[in-house]
Formats: sequence, C-alpha cells, structure tokens
Amino acid sequence: MNVLLVGLLLLAAPAPPARASDTAALRLERGSLARHQLVAIGRDLVVDGEAYGDVAAVEGSVEISGRVTGDVVVLGGDVRLLPTARVGGDVSALGGVIRASPGARVEGRMVSYPTASSAWVTLMEGPSLGLGFASRLVVGAKLALLAAWAALLLLFFAASGREVLGTADGVRREPFRSFWIGLIGVLALVLTGLFFSVFTDGLVGVPLLVLVVLLAMILKLWGMVAVFYALGEWLDRRLLHRRLRPLNAATLGLLVMGGIKFLPWIGVWTWTAATLIGIGAALSTKLGRREPWFELA
Repeated sequence: MNVLLVGLLLLAAPAPPARASDTAALRLERGSLARHQLVAIGRDLVVDGEAYGDVAAVEGSVEISGRVTGDVVVLGGDVRLLPTARVGGDVSALGGVIRASPGARVEGRMVSYPTASSAWVTLMEGPSLGLGFASRLVVGAKLALLAAWAALLLLFFAASGREVLGTADGVRREPFRSFWIGLIGVLALVLTGLFFSVFTDGLVGVPLLVLVVLLAMILKLWGMVAVFYALGEWLDRRLLHRRLRPLNAATLGLLVMGGIKFLPWIGVWTWTAATLIGIGAALSTKLGRREPWFELA
C-alpha cells in the first residue's frame, strides 16, 4: 500500500523538489544569532552560530557545529553533529541518518528512521515546519491519500457493500452517539496498546499489540467509508434530489470530505470528528452486521 501511495504522490506532484546539492546551503554564520525557528526547504542547513529555537530541514541535510536550544528535525536528509555541536532538545532524522562526532552533546533523544518516507512525514509535520497548507508536498500527499481512499471504496463495496450500508445507517441515525462510542473505543485501544507494550513480555506483547493496531486500522478504514456514503447519500437527498447508486454516493461524500481536507485546521478537526463517528458506528453495528460482538452462553 505504501508503494502505491508514494507512486500516486509522485504523479500528483508536477515536479520533484530541488535536491539540497542543487541549491546553496542556508548558513547561520559563527557569531550570528537566530531567535526564531530556522527552516530550510530543498537545501542543506549549516548552523555555525547559535539558534534559539528549533532547526528543521525538508529534503536537505543539517550540519551543526554551533548551538541549538530547541529540537533538530530533518525530513529526507541526514544530520551531522561536529565535535563542538550543542543541542538542547531532540535530534530526529526521518529518511536519513545521524552522525555525531566525539564531543558533540545532545541533551534530548536521537532518533533516526533511514527508511521513512519523507513525503508522508511532510504531510503530518509540514505545517509545523513552515510548509504552507498549499505547499506542493502537502497537497500532493493529500491527493495521494484521497486516491487511496477511492480505491478502498471500490474494494469495500465490491466485497461487503451491504455491511458498509449497515454501518452507514448507524452514522446517519446516531452520529453523536457514534462519536462518543468512537472516542471511548479509541481511548480503550490506546490504553490496551500501552498495557501490552509495558506490562507484557515481548514474545506475548508484540503480537497482541499488532492485533490492536490492526483492529484500529480496520475500524478506521471501514468507518470512514461508511461516513463517505452517509454524507454523500444525505447530500443526494437534500441538494441533488436524485437517487445515486451507493458507490456513486460514497464517491460524492469522499469528494466533499476531500475538499474539506484542504482547508487549514478545519480539515484536520473535521476529519478527526468523522473518524471518531465512523469508528463508533463500526463498533456499535459490528461492522454492519447488527449483532453482538460476543455471544453469551
């Protein structure tokens, strides 16, 4: 699935961003001060002076010989800490590695994920790193996600269309109840995952933690498809005054939700609420089957 989504992202973006080697590095000279967040996009960042805030690079690497009081975050590049480097926060490299010379000091944690896709991390962290909501990387990632949701609609309606409609009926009839059930369900899954990761042995806890994650993913995906259909069917009755086929109605709902996703902040909160409603409806209807989860003898 990740390979498919990354491919769609590359197709959605009109041109790849310039590599750091193609652009002059952003440099904070020795003796200079930066009192705000320091961000480089598409090029390297060199910190020889003092940065009183966070330091970040997207599609570029960071080299530090001076002082950084905040965190260092690099997406799609490496971090190099010279012997005189001083970092007061965490150092994270997603899609790259961290090379710390003897003498370099980091007061926080150092975390490196060399195989992480910088595109997906940009989707989550882009706005906080200075990328606008209309940035090419952010927009491309969101378009790729919407394309993946469209493929998921086809899969779910082809395999279990009747059950999806049953869950959507729960979304339409009791959205507020579904929201609270979803919120409680998510909290329960998080607490269960923490319990398995902290209080159980690795040989037992890891498989159970994987099962919890898989259950959460199934509930989210199933519930959101039901939300798409419920929204599309409501718009069809209230505005279009037509009778669309279920798949067409779900596609309409996806397009509307996709448009909302591009709205700054509103999109995030709307999708979060929709996700909780979908998860709650999936739980209360047992994935559209309308039967108890457990049979009592």
